[in-house]
Amino acid sequence: MTDRSILIVDDERDMLVLLKRSLEPDLNCRVTVVSSGAEALQHVSREDFDLILADIKMPGMDGLALLELVKQDHPEQTVVMMTGHGSIETAVEAMKNGAYDFITKPFDHDALLLRLEKALERSTLKKENRRLKKESRATHVFQELVGKSAVMLRVFETIRMVADTEFTVLITGESGTGKDLTARAIHALSPRSGGPYVPVNCPTVPEQILESELFGYKKGAFTHATQNKIGLFQEANRGTIFLDEIGDVSPAIQTKLLRVIQEKEIKPLGDTRTISVDVRIVSSTNQNLREKIRQGTFREDLFYRLNVLPIHLPALRERREDIPLIASHLLEKHCASLSKPLKGFSPELMGMFVERPWEGNVRELENVIIQGILFSGGEEIQPQDVRLERLTYAAACLPEDVFQGMVYKDAKEKTLQQFNSAYLGRILAETGGNITQAARICGLERQSLQQIMRRYGLTAEGFR
Repeated sequence: MTDRSILIVDDERDMLVLLKRSLEPDLNCRVTVVSSGAEALQHVSREDFDLILADIKMPGMDGLALLELVKQDHPEQTVVMMTGHGSIETAVEAMKNGAYDFITKPFDHDALLLRLEKALERSTLKKENRRLKKESRATHVFQELVGKSAVMLRVFETIRMVADTEFTVLITGESGTGKDLTARAIHALSPRSGGPYVPVNCPTVPEQILESELFGYKKGAFTHATQNKIGLFQEANRGTIFLDEIGDVSPAIQTKLLRVIQEKEIKPLGDTRTISVDVRIVSSTNQNLREKIRQGTFREDLFYRLNVLPIHLPALRERREDIPLIASHLLEKHCASLSKPLKGFSPELMGMFVERPWEGNVRELENVIIQGILFSGGEEIQPQDVRLERLTYAAACLPEDVFQGMVYKDAKEKTLQQFNSAYLGRILAETGGNITQAARICGLERQSLQQIMRRYGLTAEGFR
């Protein structure tokens, strides 16, 4: 039996016996029965129930009065009302006052199970959202970077260590992994945090303009240079400059950057003198700079000057246990920014989130969640709200070019790593991290599943 629980309130003893006897095995839950509203309040004050099923017509405190009192202290409590056919208007009133649903007597048993299962899913979702929200606020949001996987905890520790130094930092990782957030975190935690932080997105600035933007120019240096312009390096004086996607800059700019690092001075265009600058350089790339060095398109000496303290950010598919936490964080953030009520994710959608390869990483996940907030009409975001197609495990586990340059043994291990992360991640998401249920679905013994999880770095806590 799961840890799901229902409190049933009805003054008819035979009804209580019947419901307890049928619902416990059919819904796989624990059922507590009481015969009055007063008794129900006593139980609610001592215990959290996933669902309260209450009759509307009862002597003394009726169901509507009970609903009002429960909602005062427990506004998110899921309550389903029971009513006779002649009291539909009263049941609708109960819905307006916060009841999740109502069920008419006499019951069709299958219909009753379906309605109650949906109500229990809603409670599980609310509970999971509260837990993830509490978790993310407590210990797993680091300067806007979210994660509690072992690999991300190492990244957080590395950021703390390099922030205290003055050395250059090179951040590597695929697009959408949070390189810009990492650079901001380094600046925010550094002794330079009181100084300016100047980000430069190198690929978006044309080469002929980038040099003047970085180093500034003197009046008359070129056509339309009608006045002196301070460059971004001067703007970043006593602070940090972040050169995003440094791999895209031209060899000419690379040479000038090397001089800035070595001499700690710049020369504006059209000027005959140099200007000293006190700037820490943090750069990033999603490219293989060593390969670009072999191709002759990136200076080797500049690479070693930039790569004094390297930080590599893992792809989202390499830390799938962080996905529920990241999704919850982004959901709360964007519900607030879009002035929408806080929603939840359906278990099916969360399972799809965990199994996807996420080629665009956190940025792609964020875009999908924003779609869900805008297009979902209910309390839960469903797969159809975000137009995600369920992937086959082959597609989820074997992204294009994944085996490039790998020997057979390493390719096989990578395949197993990604398959187990995707397959087990989906099942753990569906079971809310319940290892016993997950093992049963997988057809494995509990201990065997735990051994596989340990081998591939999966923890149940990331899905609870």
